Amino acid sequence: MPIIDMIKDSARRHPKRIVLPESGEERVLKAASQASAEGVAIPILLGDPEDIEKTSGSLGIALKGIEILNPTVSDALGEYVKTYCELRSEKGVAEGLATRILSKSLYYGAMMVRVGDADGMVVGAATLTASVIKAGHLIIGFQKDITTPSSFFIMDTGNKDVGEDGILFYADAAVNPDPTPEQLADIAISSARSARALLGWEPRVAMLSFSTKGSASHPAIDKVVKATDIAKAKEPSLLIDGELQADAALKIEVARKKMKDPGAVAGKANVLIFPDLNSGNISYKLTQHVGGARAYGPILQGFAKPLSDLSRGAKVEEITGIMAIVSVLAQSTGKEQGR
Repeated sequence: MPIIDMIKDSARRHPKRIVLPESGEERVLKAASQASAEGVAIPILLGDPEDIEKTSGSLGIALKGIEILNPTVSDALGEYVKTYCELRSEKGVAEGLATRILSKSLYYGAMMVRVGDADGMVVGAATLTASVIKAGHLIIGFQKDITTPSSFFIMDTGNKDVGEDGILFYADAAVNPDPTPEQLADIAISSARSARALLGWEPRVAMLSFSTKGSASHPAIDKVVKATDIAKAKEPSLLIDGELQADAALKIEVARKKMKDPGAVAGKANVLIFPDLNSGNISYKLTQHVGGARAYGPILQGFAKPLSDLSRGAKVEEITGIMAIVSVLAQSTGKEQGR
């Protein structure tokens, strides 16, 4: 069974309220309808109900089981404005400005997630990633001990000899171009939490490099070693090791040749942390297009509650899949995600 089908099965057990700010997008309307029909999420569309119903009607899209809210006339807007002003009190934000900000669907949706009126948000079909991250940072905030937003991909390689029956987490392949050691440690911790919350894994995190345990010397390697030490200090129970070359991380026979004691991670890693965006992005695309893997993502992580970006070219099925993923992550919020 493809991993996305397994995730959808998990989502159906306890579907969560997922807010969708981009109701003007045909793909989003279709994905909302599909997610509702499949039972993987309880969609909430933001926008003018008349416009949404007119558009969906003309396209033959059923909106059964889907809530529609208009941020500009919402009964909750006043309370959201007060909450936003409190959040931004150091900036002295006036209520008029806060009202204008929260009348925008992106920020209104983020506030719904923050206060618990929605369990997660999926956006990005027509919104820049930087804008999505900004809204998440300003309103939803970050997980415990995390200050760096990042992303992960689920890679279904089909090779049962790596990861968890061929499934691997890749991070970060979409957000941070050149993370500092501190940011790289945050990416590792966030990815472990995501893997545990989404798939129920015991994460085994490999901090990747072109060196395995001192086989080479370079400042780029030093960054990975320092990041590993920081992650261990912040989360002592985490199974994490580095620096490791990819083959030493994935294949136990290679790890045994390159290391005296491979330990709990080397040769058995299921979460791969790349040292920068170049290596992460290149690797996931090669794994997908040369290795034939199925790639799901990028999924944003590190936020206090589930929030995910979409590719601007995301197809309906992909949006529905991301909604299922966010729904499952929302099931675990407050436990596995460090809150």
